[in-house]
Amino acid sequence: MMKENQKKNLLRPEDEARMPMTRKGILLLAAGFAVMVLGYILMIGGGSDDPRQFSYAMFDFRRTVLSPVVILAGVALIIVGILRKSK
Repeated sequence: MMKENQKKNLLRPEDEARMPMTRKGILLLAAGFAVMVLGYILMIGGGSDDPRQFSYAMFDFRRTVLSPVVILAGVALIIVGILRKSK
């Protein structure tokens, strides 16, 4: 009985040689990281040179809406790249 269960758990040789991540998955991971870096670059700036002067530039559309959406899109690409099944 025990030997039958052990035989079922053994991997076939072709399964052992195959990588769990495919080339497309790795490319999706790299694209996701690049999109996230782009989102962080979009968030840069908006400060004032004089600390006594308040600047509303840090509350514009690019920094408060666009950048977080781009970062979340990068995270979604990474999740898809990790969970994507190989054929």
